[in-house]
Amino acid sequence: MRILVVLICSLALVSVAVGAKKEEKKSQPKKQPQTAQRAAQPTRATGGGASGKKASTATHQVQNNRNGRAAIATSNAQKGKKNQTSTAMNQGQKGKKAQTSNAAYQTQKAKKNQTLNQAQTGKAARGGEVTQRGKATAATTTGITAKGKTAQVKPVKPQHFNLAKQPNTAKAPRVKFQQGRHIAGSQNWQGQQYTVFRNYKSEWHDQNWWRGHYRNNITFAFGAPYYWNAGYWFPAWGYNPNAYYAWDGPIYAYNRLPPDQVIANVQAALQQQGYYRGEVDGLIGPLTRGAIADYQRNHGLYTTSTIDQPTLQSLGMT
Repeated sequence: MRILVVLICSLALVSVAVGAKKEEKKSQPKKQPQTAQRAAQPTRATGGGASGKKASTATHQVQNNRNGRAAIATSNAQKGKKNQTSTAMNQGQKGKKAQTSNAAYQTQKAKKNQTLNQAQTGKAARGGEVTQRGKATAATTTGITAKGKTAQVKPVKPQHFNLAKQPNTAKAPRVKFQQGRHIAGSQNWQGQQYTVFRNYKSEWHDQNWWRGHYRNNITFAFGAPYYWNAGYWFPAWGYNPNAYYAWDGPIYAYNRLPPDQVIANVQAALQQQGYYRGEVDGLIGPLTRGAIADYQRNHGLYTTSTIDQPTLQSLGMT
């Protein structure tokens, strides 16, 4: 009996031990995943394991891909902006160049039109061009001259006018004698053709003196004596103390006509061109001298306000 009891107890102890081992085996697999999980966590954090390295490499590649795409997108965007900016600048420059070119063309066109208009206006003015002194241009029938230079014009034939024997002193007042008087402004008239005006001075001599010096070169106009010298008529002051003169200065001897006929021919020529609106009376009074001065200014001549050789050349009378 005792042996049986001992055997039973031994079997019981063996079964208990075997059950305990089975329970230990069952409990161990449950603990191992926790350990693996705990071990896996530090591997992810530290990157010590093979799986951690693969995951890190994959993550790095993804980030690199993302960064590459972002960089490409940024580069493309920058290139697009640069292209847009370059295109805008190019178009702006082209627009500015086109505007500048158009403006320059319009300016040149306006200048050309203005020049043409001025030229046409000058040609239409009083039958001929108006030029500055010292510049000779192609002349029309009126004759445009510069200082001492004659343009080709149609010649004007001299005429003989029936003039009054007595002067109209209301239209052409008498001038008074002034010993040694020079013509004002004549020192500025350059050229050989104006030498006679620069050298002129009033002289008073009696009849015998004038005859002794000029003999047959003395003529009369409205009862006043004139002497001829160097192609001009001059007043012979003192030959007749009461003689009438409307102008104290030289008068160009056109075709050797007497002074009153020269003045009448000039008045008729200026009358045809619209400069002189008075009567053809052969008197070189203020109205006639004003018309001569206007013509001289408009034709580039010195404003002598009297009948000189350049003015008659311009009129086509010499």
